[in-house]
Amino acid sequence: MVERIVDAGRAVLLEHGYEGASTNRIAAHARISPGSLYQYFPNKDAIVAEVVDRWTTELHARISRVFTTALEGPTWSSSVRATMLELLDALGENPRLLRVMIEQLPRTSGSRLSEFEQRIETLFAVWLRSNRAHRSGRPLDTIAWMLVRTVENVAIAYVLEQPDIDRETVADEMTAMVTTYVQTVLQGGSAARVQ
Repeated sequence: MVERIVDAGRAVLLEHGYEGASTNRIAAHARISPGSLYQYFPNKDAIVAEVVDRWTTELHARISRVFTTALEGPTWSSSVRATMLELLDALGENPRLLRVMIEQLPRTSGSRLSEFEQRIETLFAVWLRSNRAHRSGRPLDTIAWMLVRTVENVAIAYVLEQPDIDRETVADEMTAMVTTYVQTVLQGGSAARVQ
């Protein structure tokens, strides 16, 4: 029953957006009574939270799997590229749901997205430390935070805006940007300071 309700919640979000979603619409889509729905979820936000949880859990699993596997690959740039392509693919599977998640959900649901970002940040910061970047004296947690947000925002914008840019080109350019910056960090370079 929970699966039916969550699937219906996702479908109603896609069809009507967050504001247009209601427990009555979700119950009707799941072909159950509103009373039955309330046995499993107290309100619309609880259903939406479950939809977001499942989406971010799946996204995290995909990105983490590709990221950790790619790190064993032949080069750092191939690791970044593989991760970027997977992120574009994962986000691009359902641009309508992504748009609802990013543009319509209340901030409380967004905290689940923040948790996802923090998990990816942690993976990346651990990777930086394992590659002796800590010897650079640079703020690795800050670097991880910045790079995760940069890659994420470009990927989301690419999926939602659908610019006339080929997916491979986006992956190549993001790979060049990230690897160039990380290489500077790993080599102990310092950030340029504006005087």
